[in-house]
Amino acid sequence: MNTPAPDPALRRQLEDGLDALALDRAHAAPLLDYLALLARWNRTYNLTAVRDPREMVAKHLLDSLAMHPFVDALLAQGGALADLGTGPGLPGIPLAIVKPGLRVTLVESNGKKARFLREATRALGLAQARVAESRIEALDEPGAYAAITARALATLAQILQLGGHLLAPHGRLLAMKGAHPDEEIAALPPGWRVLRAHRLAVPGLAAERHLVEVGRDAG
Repeated sequence: MNTPAPDPALRRQLEDGLDALALDRAHAAPLLDYLALLARWNRTYNLTAVRDPREMVAKHLLDSLAMHPFVDALLAQGGALADLGTGPGLPGIPLAIVKPGLRVTLVESNGKKARFLREATRALGLAQARVAESRIEALDEPGAYAAITARALATLAQILQLGGHLLAPHGRLLAMKGAHPDEEIAALPPGWRVLRAHRLAVPGLAAERHLVEVGRDAG
């Protein structure tokens, strides 16, 4: 993929963030290619409200990648991940870049965003990532995923209402949240329970971040 050389300060910011997340600095090049493509399309299609590249590194790339340890088991077992309401591919595309072999379905109903996702996965050579241009609740792939994820999409209950059918019997929702969502956890629908909640540290962001794992209640 032929893209202009990134600002050295931007590369340093990303590489420092990858170091802090215990990820290989070699991922910086494809991540910056993705960022450049997103910035270019964003000028026409308004894919994200964040426009400053330095903010994009922290708020999009590193924020998405903070959950990377929690897909390692999924990758090892060959399971698939559905990224619900992915927008311009967050967190699915950054995860697919740093976890080669991870099977990711990018679920997005907005046509302009879906077109961007198809171009991004093609340009970045992400053969294991596919785009499903569909409303979440209309995606007819019941039980096909070992995990689903969502970032700034909806409450836990709403995510499960929309996409719970996609999970395999022992599958998990990996929900990316800001502050610990006590009220959302209390409002989980019957049949679901929180398995764990993890506080995440996002390099360059002072805001609180959590990853909440939700699974079916075996009882």
